[in-house]
Amino acid sequence: MRQQVSIISQLFATTRPAFLLLPISSLSLAIAFAVSEGININLLHLALIFIGALAAHASVNMFNEYEDFKSGLDLQTQRTAFSGGSGTLPAKPELAGSVKIGAIVCLLMTILIGLYFLRVSGWGLLPVGFIGILLIYFYTQKITHWPLVCLFSPGLAFGPLMICGAFYILSGHYNMAVSVASLIVFFLVNNLLLLNQFPDLEADQNAGRNHLPILIGRKKSAWIYSGFLISVYVLLLLCIYWEFLPIFSLLGLLALPYAIWSAQISLQYSEDMERLLPALGLNVAVTLSTPVLVAAGIIWQHIL
Repeated sequence: MRQQVSIISQLFATTRPAFLLLPISSLSLAIAFAVSEGININLLHLALIFIGALAAHASVNMFNEYEDFKSGLDLQTQRTAFSGGSGTLPAKPELAGSVKIGAIVCLLMTILIGLYFLRVSGWGLLPVGFIGILLIYFYTQKITHWPLVCLFSPGLAFGPLMICGAFYILSGHYNMAVSVASLIVFFLVNNLLLLNQFPDLEADQNAGRNHLPILIGRKKSAWIYSGFLISVYVLLLLCIYWEFLPIFSLLGLLALPYAIWSAQISLQYSEDMERLLPALGLNVAVTLSTPVLVAAGIIWQHIL
């Protein structure tokens, strides 16, 4: 019994549990918009949205763990709290097959939930769901070999696809304000993956990957990272000016000092992984907190 519990906990580690907060953060925006429109939220549908989003993220993480182990990449990376994988399979290689099965099961769970929502919410959800499934399955196998696609696909998945798809399920329609505001998450999540690629650059290159830091180097990528952070908060202000977001969404600016701090570290220490490490932590905090703060502002304004 104890051994079975140990195996389950090791398999769960390959989902990278700390990063499973990301879909919850993203979905907070969709829920806030639905609340602000006075939509009577179906709690069963809300629960299925969260389960589907978590299963999708767990699936892509488990596929990534499996593929990185099979390619030998896991044996070359210097793991940090934010990059380099969980380290489970190098320590327990006999679990590789189980991790792949787990990734497939999570993907099938996501697909089944998606099919249910296609039936109850309409076929307008199909393009969002179809693109999302492709990103999950092909991310490690193919997308990490195409620099620009690799740069933009994480933000596309957790931003426009996840947020607009969830709002469509809750409301029955798409919304321009939701679509534009989802780009805040688009830039944040692109940055999350971008900066996390810095410590793994040499190992990724040896394994045949070709993401942006490999293509243009860490220093230039740090400027892209900083530009994306600027885009997040400029877009937030523009959304308020265009009245896509209420004034209380300025709560999102509470994360700005940490974003500036992260950008400064990344520009100064892009080639020094030990000194860069605090920027990775700040980056995670900014990515998770900004959408939640904006969502809190939307709900606060609605209550008042």
